[in-house]
Amino acid sequence: MKTYWFHHRCYIAKATERFLIPSRTGIEFVDFDKEDWDINHWVRGGCLYGIMPANGLTYAPPHNCACYPEAKLYGFNALAPASKTFKLPAKIPEEGRLTEGPVFAEPVDEVLAGKDDWPTFRGNVQRSGASAEGLVGNLDASWNAYLGGRLSALTIVKDKVYVAQIDQHTLHALSSSTGEKQWKFTAGARIDSPPAYWKGRLVFGSADGYVYCLRAKDGALIWKFRAAPVDRRLMAFEQIESVWPVHGTVLVEDGVASFVAGRSTFLDHGLRYLQLDVKTGRKLMERLMDHRDPETGDNIQNRLQTLQMQVGLPDILSSDGEHTYLRSQKIDKKTGDRLEVGPISGNAAAQGGAQKGKGAHLFAPMGFLDDTYFHRAYWVFGKNFAGGHNGYYQAGKYAPAGRMLVFNEDKVYGFGRDPKYLRWTTTIEHQLFGAPREIPDAPQPAAGGRRTRSSALVGFKPRKSLDPTGKPVTVECWVFPDGPGGVVLAHGGPLNGYAVTLKKRVPSFQVRSEEKLTVISGKVPLKKGWSHLAAVLGADASMQLFVNGVLVSEGKASGLVAQTPVQGLDLAMDSGSSVGEYRMDHVYTGLLDELRVSFRELGAAEIKRNYEDPLKARASNGKAVLALSFDTPTAKDESPAKNDGALSGVEVGKGRQGKAIWFRKGNRKPGGNQRSSGSYVQRDWDRQVPLFAQGMVLAGDTLLVAGPPDIMDEEYTFERIMAEDKEVDRVLKSQDEALKGAAGGKLLSVSVSSGDQNEELKLDALPVWDGMAVADGSLFVATKDGKVQRFGRK
Repeated sequence: MKTYWFHHRCYIAKATERFLIPSRTGIEFVDFDKEDWDINHWVRGGCLYGIMPANGLTYAPPHNCACYPEAKLYGFNALAPASKTFKLPAKIPEEGRLTEGPVFAEPVDEVLAGKDDWPTFRGNVQRSGASAEGLVGNLDASWNAYLGGRLSALTIVKDKVYVAQIDQHTLHALSSSTGEKQWKFTAGARIDSPPAYWKGRLVFGSADGYVYCLRAKDGALIWKFRAAPVDRRLMAFEQIESVWPVHGTVLVEDGVASFVAGRSTFLDHGLRYLQLDVKTGRKLMERLMDHRDPETGDNIQNRLQTLQMQVGLPDILSSDGEHTYLRSQKIDKKTGDRLEVGPISGNAAAQGGAQKGKGAHLFAPMGFLDDTYFHRAYWVFGKNFAGGHNGYYQAGKYAPAGRMLVFNEDKVYGFGRDPKYLRWTTTIEHQLFGAPREIPDAPQPAAGGRRTRSSALVGFKPRKSLDPTGKPVTVECWVFPDGPGGVVLAHGGPLNGYAVTLKKRVPSFQVRSEEKLTVISGKVPLKKGWSHLAAVLGADASMQLFVNGVLVSEGKASGLVAQTPVQGLDLAMDSGSSVGEYRMDHVYTGLLDELRVSFRELGAAEIKRNYEDPLKARASNGKAVLALSFDTPTAKDESPAKNDGALSGVEVGKGRQGKAIWFRKGNRKPGGNQRSSGSYVQRDWDRQVPLFAQGMVLAGDTLLVAGPPDIMDEEYTFERIMAEDKEVDRVLKSQDEALKGAAGGKLLSVSVSSGDQNEELKLDALPVWDGMAVADGSLFVATKDGKVQRFGRK
């Protein structure tokens, strides 16, 4: 099997009497007798220590790796070879899987959930975390109920709140009016998330490998179904669990429960995707997701592209009504087939940038229940996620993303990194924000495996008004280079297009027509400071290059641009397939101002006038197809064509006329955060809040967010650490204790229209991860001290 090999990991290799175990991409076993190499990119060792082969097992400690985030195992895992004594049957016997409960034959009061209920995890099958119903009154405490232990998130329907004591395997029903305990039910193992309510029934999974259906009014068992193929157990986090556990929350739509059982597509014969009839527990579908490619039957690791891999881990499922989703993986509801199996590209930016089109949904690449605040983990409202040191931040550039998100029909609200902190993680500061739900227009990176040195660019999508086919073209701009070379402007690719570039500060004009490339260049390097460039492709395919109003080179192209370029128009780099014979990372650094593209042949006299008076030159914007003054500074087109573009990762500088955009080289703040690592997502608003979000819900036009207090300025703290200021230890200790709950929590009420704060409450304890819900005009919160609380209407 051919695959991608990463650099040697940050830990030493190991060996046994039978195998060499090098420290490359995953855990690879080299059988030196058979000369066979077995790859396992879906599991790796911990930094420095690596892995340990011992006792017939392979021990893989925790890691902080971002490679293959939707497939690679997390936590501390002890892995064994396949059993020699137990073989899973090729066909799983159905006998004994479905157990009818004491009230199986009794009628159920099929009460429908109302619009002011919260009938499943995050409120609905889309997992939006939002209710159209607003809060009634202020956030005054109404009641609190103590259960103890680690609690799950909440389900609330009519007069009951449903919550699981996770480690006690127990589902509780509380009165939503008083908090009094109504009934409880104990399953065979942990219940890690709340049940789904459907027509008087509660359906949930358990780590014992079963799915349960209870009567909602009294907790009586209607049926249970063994989702695990057989009843085999192992130790997990100090308790006995099934080899094939099921998350507590199952997806229920139109009387059908869908869920996944198992731990990995690569372990114990893979994951099992099942559908059951909620009324009877009858199995409707069972599909296997294992190490085989669903399209070819080959080992699915053949799909690897650099540090990108398909989804291979379980999670709570979601739905957009048309398809089911397991993390980023789209699934056909009727057949259970995996659709559009990834990865899309080995280029991290292309993988993370593939967000537009049907299928955008909320997903958590590391899992909805991951509460670790891993510095490379966040949620995405989009379609894809990228792995690797150069990939984990990419999705956040192209789609709304954050530690926690909620959304409605139009907007996404979240708590996530300030965009300038997307890429580097020595220091991180977060913001609360609101943004359009629609995936923004942005230049799409190349799908190949090449990487660029800069994420700063301005891009314009291919549009009819920008199509240069069969037309003369003039490009004008002012440049103030910081470096010796780079692509100033490029439109097109290796078939057709044009570009203005610098090499050793010498400008060039490049035209490609039906694959034939013609290049004309100046004779001397540009002087330090501002220079005016004008590149002209005449109607007769003549080429001219002007510097500061003076003709410095001319030639003849093989023809005009012969066909519409597939690629868009980029500034400062060529993000698609290159027009010229330069590297993809031929990135321009420096200032850029007063750029115009016109589909007409400008004469020498007009070019000289535009050089001599750049302000008066703006009068010709009306004849251009793209005109950018950057005075805003945005990529707003000031020509009649209105070809507005997307601007990312650039700064503002003093222009030749007004302001200019600055593609800055190596600009890093203390702590290693690169300012140019921005996002194409244009937020409606954002603001700093004095907490770390661990719970968030949307109630009508009010955003509610809660978590431990944020008491530390990370940039300043890092500076003091580097200055060896011992006083900073006190700040670090206080923040650490606050994250553990020593200072209780904060609860904020925020207007979604402006981001302005309405109320702030102090919580005695931190909310459990994603442990807030809205129902009956009130806010309900499960907290880490084992309590459920109600705020609002009494």
